[in-house]
Amino acid sequence: MKLNERGLLIVISGPSGVGKGTVRKALFDMKNHNLEYSVSVTTRAPRQGEVDGKDYYFVQRNAFEEMIKQDRFLEYAEFVGSYYGTPRDKVEELLDKGKEVVLEIEVDGALQVRERMKEAVFIFLVPPSKKALYERLSHRGTDSQEIVNKRFQKAEAEFKLAYKYDYIVVNDDVNNAADRIMAIIRAEHARTQRTIQKYQQLMEE
Repeated sequence: MKLNERGLLIVISGPSGVGKGTVRKALFDMKNHNLEYSVSVTTRAPRQGEVDGKDYYFVQRNAFEEMIKQDRFLEYAEFVGSYYGTPRDKVEELLDKGKEVVLEIEVDGALQVRERMKEAVFIFLVPPSKKALYERLSHRGTDSQEIVNKRFQKAEAEFKLAYKYDYIVVNDDVNNAADRIMAIIRAEHARTQRTIQKYQQLMEE
């Protein structure tokens, strides 16, 4: 019997280019998990191979701003000229079903979620070095040099916010990073503050 019947919200965040998407995919490739990916909404154009409704919901800027007015986002942020946001209703629905909901979001958005959902698990993904991050951003091939420089400058500022997270995971190897995150999720399910009420009920039966 699960002591924690409500699902966990797992926020995987970190600077652009650190490999959040790659690690998230490796996490979901693991066997016997109860993970659900929360698909974000964005106004940026799809990258090669990205599928609408699977990787992101791609919408026009005016549609996104209307969703902001209706308070339909758990978090949202504007990054390098594009909006990104997490649909609030989808997340709550999955958590109520006992699912482990994974958010893969930028740092600005993660800090908003921290204010609204303090029970969530916050994981800061970092590269093995600044040099490795710059090389990843440069070799991605989807952005101009100006955008690469902007992303790197923003990343340097975001490194200083790591203390706001519960865990720091180094993405030195994708599968190793995914293993560490899965270990964190399993440990969080046994955390006393999440399970004590249910445990006390069982002891009274």
